[in-house]
Amino acid sequence: MRIAIIGAGIGGLVAAAGLHTDGHEVAVYERRATPQAVGAGLTLFGNAFAALDALGLGEAVREISTDAAGRLRSGQRQPSGRWLLTLPPSEAPSVRSLHRSDLHRALVDQLPGATIRRGQEGIVSSTGAPVVVVAGCEERYDLVIAADGLRSDARRRWGLDGGLRYAGYTAWRGVTTSRGHLADEAGETWGAGQRFGIVPLPDRRVYWFATRSVAPGKDDADPHATLRTLFGQWHHPIGELIEATAPESILRHDIYDLAGFPASFIRHRGALLGDAAHAMTPDLGQGAGQAIEDAATLVTLLRGSRVQDLDTVLGRYDRLRRARTRGIWRRSRTMGRIAQSSGRTATRLRDAALRAVPASFAVTAMDRLQDWAPPRP
Repeated sequence: MRIAIIGAGIGGLVAAAGLHTDGHEVAVYERRATPQAVGAGLTLFGNAFAALDALGLGEAVREISTDAAGRLRSGQRQPSGRWLLTLPPSEAPSVRSLHRSDLHRALVDQLPGATIRRGQEGIVSSTGAPVVVVAGCEERYDLVIAADGLRSDARRRWGLDGGLRYAGYTAWRGVTTSRGHLADEAGETWGAGQRFGIVPLPDRRVYWFATRSVAPGKDDADPHATLRTLFGQWHHPIGELIEATAPESILRHDIYDLAGFPASFIRHRGALLGDAAHAMTPDLGQGAGQAIEDAATLVTLLRGSRVQDLDTVLGRYDRLRRARTRGIWRRSRTMGRIAQSSGRTATRLRDAALRAVPASFAVTAMDRLQDWAPPRP
């Protein structure tokens, strides 16, 4: 089949690589003229690798990632460093971490050079017809996959957009420039309306993130100064991680998810994928993983299918992926509200609840989240 993909993010590229391997003719439209793999670092859990393995991509991603986070003591701490919930390495969930730019590059390398059409904004038909308009010219396909992110134009044009919701907090992300002992820590620290997370990367650098409950639309003239003020008195090595990161490389984004869950992920011969379908907060670390699951599901269902089978294939994709992602979207939102608790009473109650949670309960919950396998065609 001839298949168009709108957006060269992780989900779109995984879908493109899988479809190309299966012999489909694929074109990826990316409005940016140059690659922009924004996000510093990310974690992928076992479900993401089950999806990647189904497409023959798992080993390539394992080669550029590390399981270091799963080999370190992790969990949640207070700003003083006191552990609230500890996950010993023997019970840690299956997780690997990597640079987002490395993942992007590895996926691009799976595709022929002409597959990604950079600097070309593909506009979908409002009817869901398999047509893409580029610079006023119409190109016809058998299927259009919209992987155009949080603010998806395709979702809006297909009448599936319920708007966005500000999650109530902003996030900073960074990667240290130095390598060494700072990579021997992992986990999250929860304060009052603030969090700090630490994730080791393959090259002994560290990906970190910080959050704060604040009104949207703020900006930092000096991110180092802001972060030092907010987190400078928190436990080791948080201050050192901030100082070990170049100020100009620190990213800041207000966090949004979908205000309401879409009634459908499909519109005639068009399918939403990744954040375009189910943008969620990052509080369960499943954003990229669910986009990869979407891609693996659609690619798998298309195997052996003909154009006349597309209605059936897309119907199955819609049912499977909405059933899977709706709960994760909701749980991510709930986890964010709990983690960002502010005020003395709310914070004390949250911390007391965390201390009462057995590590085995947390591990079981993570295992259930990762319990996924691709469908049979």
